[in-house]
Amino acid sequence: MTGVLWAAVAGVAYGVFQAVNRGTLVDMDVLESTFLQLLVSSLMLVALVLGLHGVSLGQIPAAAVLYFGLAGLVHFLGGWTLLNRSQQLLGAARTSPLLASVPLFGTVLALAVLREVPSLAAVAGMATIVAGVYVVQLDRARRQARAVAAAGDGAAPAGGWKRALASSRFGLGAALCWSISPLFIRRGLDAMDAPMVGVTLGLIAATLAYGVVLAVRRRAPWRGVPARTMSWKIVAGVLVGFATWTRWYALSLNPVTVVLSLGLLSVPTVIALAPLLAGRHLEQVTRAVVLGSALVVVGALVLVAPGVRSSM
Repeated sequence: MTGVLWAAVAGVAYGVFQAVNRGTLVDMDVLESTFLQLLVSSLMLVALVLGLHGVSLGQIPAAAVLYFGLAGLVHFLGGWTLLNRSQQLLGAARTSPLLASVPLFGTVLALAVLREVPSLAAVAGMATIVAGVYVVQLDRARRQARAVAAAGDGAAPAGGWKRALASSRFGLGAALCWSISPLFIRRGLDAMDAPMVGVTLGLIAATLAYGVVLAVRRRAPWRGVPARTMSWKIVAGVLVGFATWTRWYALSLNPVTVVLSLGLLSVPTVIALAPLLAGRHLEQVTRAVVLGSALVVVGALVLVAPGVRSSM
């Protein structure tokens, strides 16, 4: 039961992070925002590891360093960058159901890599997720089309679904990254059963890689960013560091499917909090957003239900 509780805490904490993070992306570059997010989370977890575990590098197996480092590059360098870009374009409420499509990509990867043919129930779950994404993103495309038509000559541009699909690619890309990273996380935990050490190694790997990226840009980070935005971004970094550690800890206690299932708690959390924390001018939670999010959650639960049942 303790492991299930940690997985639920991770899902809610990640939803709170997304709601807080949304407002910071108005004044910050995506790369600089993600780097600060990584830096704050890394420093927090390094302090926790040294204070609670007292682990030295010599005690960490090379295989654990490799797998945790790979998980960090996929999950943080790739996933967090795509998350921030998606929130910047779509908002937190419309990005959240895209992130909840992780089980969809997990099923597709199992088919492609392991030749595991999905059941009819799994296909129904996948179709429900796609339908939910369609409802959320097409609603946005229609609203944009109406806004353009009202400001112009009254003719709304065509191709709403194509535009919706294009605008979804960053959130779906983050979900893809997060469907891959648990594979490396579990390998790392097999080599060293220390989730806090693992997530810290992953964050450090991603932070160092991001530092190289920003150094190549030769631009001073965070120049001109308001102090209030920086403060909220630091809060977001602490929240996501905590949410990520609890997720990795839950993975050490539960099957991946259970953690993915309870991670869906982030969706209603974002829908409830994003308009309050980021402002209704940035986060418009329409009936289509609620309906599409519900469809995505239901579809994801259908996909992970067999794994949850087998773990009981």
